[in-house]
Amino acid sequence: MKRFLFALGLLASPALAEPAMVTFAVESAIVDKGLVIDYVSHVGEMLNRTGADVGSGKTIFENADIFLFCSAVISREVMEADPMNIEHCPYGIFVTETTDGVMIGHRQYPDGAMQKVDALLREIVSEASAN
Repeated sequence: MKRFLFALGLLASPALAEPAMVTFAVESAIVDKGLVIDYVSHVGEMLNRTGADVGSGKTIFENADIFLFCSAVISREVMEADPMNIEHCPYGIFVTETTDGVMIGHRQYPDGAMQKVDALLREIVSEASAN
């Protein structure tokens, strides 16, 4: 079993988890909120595939995916507050696996209206880490 690290800007205590189980838990937590995953970016595969092409033999992640999605309700609220909040859409939650373990998390959002998005992502990550 791999160690599991919970990330929301800072790492929390490690626990045991299989990468596939964590990925499934993240997907389920997003869908359970009534949200649709628009795209899964396989960043880890891309980095591993292109490393030699850019002159690097270093493995950064064994696996790394980012789940991209939006909430129509929250997106409307934050963009009504400031149309420039469009720059933060879609929202993403990542799952990474390294030799240190598995980590899930999301980027931090600015104060103000975007804290609604931050709260949603924290809730999803928390639910996924509880499974």
